[in-house]
Amino acid sequence: MFNTVELPVWALVLIGLLAAVTAASHFLFPSVRWFFRRRAERVVARLNSKLARPIQPFKLARRHDMIQNVLYDPDVIRAVNDYADEMAIPDNVAFETAQRYAREIVPSFSASVYFGLGTRLAKWVSRSLYRVRVVNPRSDAMAAIDPDATVVFIMNHRSNMDYVLVTYLAARESALSYAVGEWARVWPLRPLIKMMGGYFIRRRSLNPLYRKVLARYVQLSTKEGVAQAVFPEGGLSRTGGLGAPKLGLISYIIDGFDPKGARDVVFVPVGLNYDRVLEDRVLVAAAGDKSKRFKFRISHVTRYVGRHLWQRLTGKFHRLGFAAVAFGRPVSLKDFLAQSADSATERLGAELMERVGMVVPVLPVPLVCRHLEVAGGKLALSELEARFAEDIAAFRAAHREVCLPSARDGDPLIRAVKEALRMLEVRGLVRLVSGEVQVTDKAPEVISYYAASLAHFVAT
Repeated sequence: MFNTVELPVWALVLIGLLAAVTAASHFLFPSVRWFFRRRAERVVARLNSKLARPIQPFKLARRHDMIQNVLYDPDVIRAVNDYADEMAIPDNVAFETAQRYAREIVPSFSASVYFGLGTRLAKWVSRSLYRVRVVNPRSDAMAAIDPDATVVFIMNHRSNMDYVLVTYLAARESALSYAVGEWARVWPLRPLIKMMGGYFIRRRSLNPLYRKVLARYVQLSTKEGVAQAVFPEGGLSRTGGLGAPKLGLISYIIDGFDPKGARDVVFVPVGLNYDRVLEDRVLVAAAGDKSKRFKFRISHVTRYVGRHLWQRLTGKFHRLGFAAVAFGRPVSLKDFLAQSADSATERLGAELMERVGMVVPVLPVPLVCRHLEVAGGKLALSELEARFAEDIAAFRAAHREVCLPSARDGDPLIRAVKEALRMLEVRGLVRLVSGEVQVTDKAPEVISYYAASLAHFVAT
């Protein structure tokens, strides 16, 4: 018992490490987790006192617990059994597949990251690149929404800046949960987006088990009151115009909704538009190839950020015009289903996209591009200014959301046309020759891309 035992140094080191890990797991780690948990709870309590819609407990639950809630849902268990029978594999193998899907989907929300880093960074990026305007906040309509209701913002998808812009503008309301495509499942975006409350979805996946896991996560988070932001078009608009709604997430919300339950779901239409979309040329190039997928490359972002910083240091940077947001009339799901439950998903999707379209802001660059396209690429400057003024008057008479420069430096209509042409000239898209505005042959399809953002107004 008291005899000396000789051990190699490596074995002694290994035993020491194992003992240290065991001691830490039993004594140190629980204390550390408790310390940070208490700190996080205090941070959330302070935030909830300032937010119009407090962060729901479901969003703050441990990621492991959220995954378990999804996996052991009766509908998911049935889907696992069906998948095992269909694929002729053991139930435990099918369950592991569902577990992998749940880990991929369920976020790991951090209030400190979202409000301490995310919203501040979103504000800085948005305001440094654009003149940000909320054209119609509908404060009264937003304040009238039941505080216990789940709010789902329904938005058109113009740019990847949409995530940044809406995160900044909604920072006083609540923490939004986004559905994010596969393009962002790369480092360092993947962990950051998960901590911001975003969840990844495979838009083209037809796997029934994956769809059921995704549906149950969306339904559980909606049931628990988590504020969400949804892009019904499913992806970025490659033409510049509004696309037809893809009804997957909306159908999940409707299927999991209990009209007799205490918590309503309120959809808030949001229209976004830009004088300059950062990735416009990429989208235009991909417009003719629907199978083409966009890949995130950190090198491209690094190069753009470097160029942007250099322009700022040398005083050559000019902001990219307006980035404007307008809110439409909210839609109560409980009231909508009470009117008629037949084809509810299709009718609701069409209704929401129509309301989104009606509040897409009218901006100078898209309106100038629309007139240049209609005129065949050539238009006298005086005629352009006259048509621009006529359209603005018509849009205002129809109660559309118009965003123009302020009147403090002269006629805002003339100034809007001048600034729009300057932005297009700098990019080599138009030139002014003897009082005539001409579209160059550099990229005329870009002119059509911006004009398309207002095409639905012409159609109506």
